[in-house]
Amino acid sequence: MRILIVEDETSIANFIRDGLMEEGFAVDVADNGKVGLQMALDNLEDYDVILLDWMLPGLNGIEICRQVRQENRLVPIIFLTAKDTVDDAVFGLEAGANDYIRKPFSFEELLARIRVLMRTRSQEGLVFTAGPVELNIEKHSVTKGGQPVDLTQKEFALLEYLLRSKGKVCRRTRIIEKVWDIHFDHNQSVIDVYINALRRKLDGPGGPSLITTIRGVGYKIDPDP
Repeated sequence: MRILIVEDETSIANFIRDGLMEEGFAVDVADNGKVGLQMALDNLEDYDVILLDWMLPGLNGIEICRQVRQENRLVPIIFLTAKDTVDDAVFGLEAGANDYIRKPFSFEELLARIRVLMRTRSQEGLVFTAGPVELNIEKHSVTKGGQPVDLTQKEFALLEYLLRSKGKVCRRTRIIEKVWDIHFDHNQSVIDVYINALRRKLDGPGGPSLITTIRGVGYKIDPDP
C-alpha cells in the first residue's frame, strides 16, 4: 500500500511519513505543489491515498486536487490544513477531496481516516485469495486453509503486491520499488530472500509453489482455476 504526502512543513511530513512506514505503508513525500502534482499524475494507479496540504508553495492543494480528479476520480484524497471554518471544509470537499483533517491532529486519527477511506474504495477489495491462502487487509492477517500464518511486515507487503497482481508477472524492478520503496538501481537479491521465506510459510511439502518464478523477469501468482 502506497501513500503520497504533499506537505511543505518538514516536521509534519516526517512525522506522518515515519508513522505510516511503521504501519507498513510505502510513502512518497513532495514538499511543494508542482512536484506533488507531477508525482501524483505520474503514479496515480500506484497510490492508495494522497495526503494533501492546502497552502503549498508553487501550487495550492485545491488546484492539485482538481487536476488529480480530472485524471482519476477514485484515489482517496485527504486535506491536511490549518483552515478551520465550515466554508473551508466544504470548499475542499467540493474540489474533490474525500476527507478533511484540521491541524494539529494526532497520528491515530489520521491513520483511522486513511483506513476508512481504503475500506470504501470501490475498485479495491479487502480480501485477496489464491488457493487456500487468504490475505485480509483490514485485519492485517494471512491464513492458509483457515489457519493463521505469521508474516513479517515486508512479507505481508510482498504477498499483498503479488496477490493484487494475480495472473500478471511482477517484475523485480517494480517489486523493489513498490514493496521496499527504492527508486534506483539496487541489489535485488533481497527479493529472493523474502520470496523463499513466503514459500516456506505458504507452500505445502512436496506440492507446487504458490509463487511462480519467471526466470530473468520476476514472479507471479497464477489465478485460481
